[in-house]
Amino acid sequence: MLQIDAALMKLMVDAAETAWPAEACGLIVGRGKGQLIRVTRVEPAANLLADTPDRFELDPAARIRLEMELRERGGKDRIVGHFHSHTDGTAEPSATDRAMAFEPDHAWVIVGVVEGQAIQTLAHRLDEKRGNFRPVPIRTPKKTACANPSVSA
Repeated sequence: MLQIDAALMKLMVDAAETAWPAEACGLIVGRGKGQLIRVTRVEPAANLLADTPDRFELDPAARIRLEMELRERGGKDRIVGHFHSHTDGTAEPSATDRAMAFEPDHAWVIVGVVEGQAIQTLAHRLDEKRGNFRPVPIRTPKKTACANPSVSA
Protein backbone atom coordinates (compact mmCIF):
# COMPACT_ATOMS: atom_id res chain seq x y z
CA MET A 1 0.00 0.00 0.00
CA LEU A 2 1.12 3.54 -0.74
CA GLN A 3 0.16 6.14 1.84
CA ILE A 4 0.16 9.50 0.09
CA ASP A 5 -0.96 12.79 1.66
CA ALA A 6 -3.52 14.72 -0.37
CA ALA A 7 -1.06 17.56 -1.06
CA LEU A 8 1.45 15.15 -2.63
CA MET A 9 -1.29 13.47 -4.66
CA LYS A 10 -2.38 16.90 -5.88
CA LEU A 11 1.20 17.69 -6.91
CA MET A 12 1.24 14.64 -9.23
CA VAL A 13 -2.21 15.46 -10.63
CA ASP A 14 -1.28 19.11 -11.19
CA ALA A 15 1.90 18.07 -13.03
CA ALA A 16 -0.11 15.69 -15.23
CA GLU A 17 -2.72 18.31 -16.09
CA THR A 18 -0.09 20.99 -16.77
CA ALA A 19 1.94 18.73 -19.08
CA TRP A 20 -1.07 17.66 -21.16
CA PRO A 21 -1.08 16.90 -24.10
CA ALA A 22 2.40 15.55 -23.28
CA GLU A 23 2.97 13.04 -20.52
CA ALA A 24 4.26 14.24 -17.16
CA CYS A 25 6.72 12.28 -15.04
CA GLY A 26 8.53 12.47 -11.75
CA LEU A 27 9.99 10.60 -8.82
CA ILE A 28 8.35 9.46 -5.60
CA VAL A 29 10.31 9.46 -2.33
CA GLY A 30 9.23 7.62 0.78
CA ARG A 31 10.07 5.22 3.54
CA GLY A 32 8.99 1.80 4.66
CA LYS A 33 9.07 -1.66 3.13
CA GLY A 34 6.72 -4.43 2.28
CA GLN A 35 3.04 -3.74 2.68
CA LEU A 36 3.20 -0.04 3.62
CA ILE A 37 5.24 2.67 1.96
CA ARG A 38 4.73 6.21 3.24
CA VAL A 39 5.33 8.78 0.51
CA THR A 40 7.19 11.78 1.91
CA ARG A 41 7.98 13.73 -1.25
CA VAL A 42 7.10 13.98 -4.93
CA GLU A 43 9.60 15.45 -7.39
CA PRO A 44 8.28 16.31 -10.86
CA ALA A 45 10.98 15.89 -13.51
CA ALA A 46 11.48 16.83 -17.14
CA ASN A 47 10.04 14.44 -19.72
CA LEU A 48 12.78 14.08 -22.32
CA LEU A 49 10.19 12.71 -24.79
CA ALA A 50 7.61 15.47 -24.32
CA ASP A 51 7.48 15.97 -28.10
CA THR A 52 6.64 12.28 -28.66
CA PRO A 53 2.94 11.47 -28.19
CA ASP A 54 2.11 8.98 -25.43
CA ARG A 55 5.70 8.52 -24.24
CA PHE A 56 7.88 9.66 -21.39
CA GLU A 57 11.50 9.38 -20.40
CA LEU A 58 12.38 10.76 -17.01
CA ASP A 59 15.50 12.91 -17.11
CA PRO A 60 18.21 10.66 -15.58
CA ALA A 61 20.03 13.74 -14.25
CA ALA A 62 17.01 14.47 -12.02
CA ARG A 63 17.17 10.98 -10.56
CA ILE A 64 20.91 11.16 -9.96
CA ARG A 65 20.58 14.55 -8.23
CA LEU A 66 17.77 13.26 -6.02
CA GLU A 67 19.63 10.05 -5.10
CA MET A 68 22.72 12.08 -4.17
CA GLU A 69 20.64 14.46 -2.05
CA LEU A 70 18.93 11.61 -0.21
CA ARG A 71 22.26 9.87 0.41
CA GLU A 72 23.82 13.10 1.75
CA ARG A 73 20.91 13.56 4.17
CA GLY A 74 21.46 10.06 5.48
CA GLY A 75 17.83 9.56 6.48
CA LYS A 76 15.41 6.74 5.85
CA ASP A 77 13.89 8.31 2.74
CA ARG A 78 14.64 6.72 -0.61
CA ILE A 79 13.20 6.67 -4.12
CA VAL A 80 10.22 4.30 -3.90
CA GLY A 81 8.78 4.82 -7.36
CA HIS A 82 7.86 7.24 -10.05
CA PHE A 83 4.74 8.76 -11.51
CA HIS A 84 3.72 9.56 -15.03
CA SER A 85 0.55 10.40 -16.89
CA HIS A 86 -1.40 8.83 -19.70
CA THR A 87 -3.01 11.29 -22.07
CA ASP A 88 -5.83 8.92 -23.07
CA GLY A 89 -7.41 8.88 -19.62
CA THR A 90 -6.42 5.39 -18.54
CA ALA A 91 -4.36 4.89 -15.41
CA GLU A 92 -3.60 1.25 -16.26
CA PRO A 93 -0.06 0.37 -17.36
CA SER A 94 0.46 0.19 -21.11
CA ALA A 95 2.50 -2.32 -23.08
CA THR A 96 5.19 0.36 -23.33
CA ASP A 97 5.17 0.76 -19.54
CA ARG A 98 5.68 -2.99 -19.19
CA ALA A 99 8.54 -2.99 -21.66
CA MET A 100 10.26 -0.16 -19.78
CA ALA A 101 9.74 -1.49 -16.23
CA PHE A 102 12.81 -2.94 -14.55
CA GLU A 103 12.53 -2.15 -10.83
CA PRO A 104 10.02 -4.50 -9.19
CA ASP A 105 10.33 -2.83 -5.80
CA HIS A 106 9.23 0.55 -7.20
CA ALA A 107 5.67 1.77 -7.45
CA TRP A 108 4.34 3.10 -10.75
CA VAL A 109 1.71 5.77 -10.11
CA ILE A 110 -0.20 6.63 -13.27
CA VAL A 111 -2.49 9.63 -13.64
CA GLY A 112 -5.05 9.29 -16.45
CA VAL A 113 -5.77 12.63 -18.16
CA VAL A 114 -8.44 13.52 -20.72
CA GLU A 115 -8.47 16.96 -22.38
CA GLY A 116 -6.19 18.32 -19.66
CA GLN A 117 -8.30 16.99 -16.77
CA ALA A 118 -7.08 14.17 -14.51
CA ILE A 119 -9.79 11.54 -14.17
CA GLN A 120 -8.05 8.62 -12.44
CA THR A 121 -4.93 7.86 -10.42
CA LEU A 122 -3.79 4.29 -9.78
CA ALA A 123 -0.63 2.66 -8.44
CA HIS A 124 1.00 -0.52 -9.71
CA ARG A 125 4.05 -2.65 -9.03
CA LEU A 126 5.88 -4.92 -11.45
CA ASP A 127 5.34 -8.65 -10.87
CA GLU A 128 8.45 -10.12 -12.53
CA LYS A 129 7.30 -13.72 -12.16
CA ARG A 130 4.10 -13.09 -14.11
CA GLY A 131 5.58 -10.48 -16.42
CA ASN A 132 2.95 -7.84 -15.74
CA PHE A 133 1.84 -5.27 -13.18
CA ARG A 134 -0.28 -5.81 -10.10
CA PRO A 135 -2.37 -3.11 -8.45
CA VAL A 136 -1.13 -1.36 -5.32
CA PRO A 137 -3.73 0.29 -3.08
CA ILE A 138 -3.37 4.01 -2.43
CA ARG A 139 -4.45 5.41 0.92
CA THR A 140 -4.77 9.09 1.68
CA PRO A 141 -4.77 9.69 5.44
CA LYS A 142 -7.72 11.59 6.87
CA LYS A 143 -7.03 15.10 8.04
CA THR A 144 -8.23 15.68 11.60
CA ALA A 145 -8.14 19.45 11.09
CA CYS A 146 -11.04 19.12 8.67
CA ALA A 147 -13.19 17.13 11.06
CA ASN A 148 -16.25 18.75 12.60
CA PRO A 149 -15.45 20.13 16.02
CA SER A 150 -17.40 18.68 18.91
CA VAL A 151 -20.16 20.94 20.11
CA SER A 152 -21.06 21.21 23.79
CA ALA A 153 -24.68 21.64 24.70
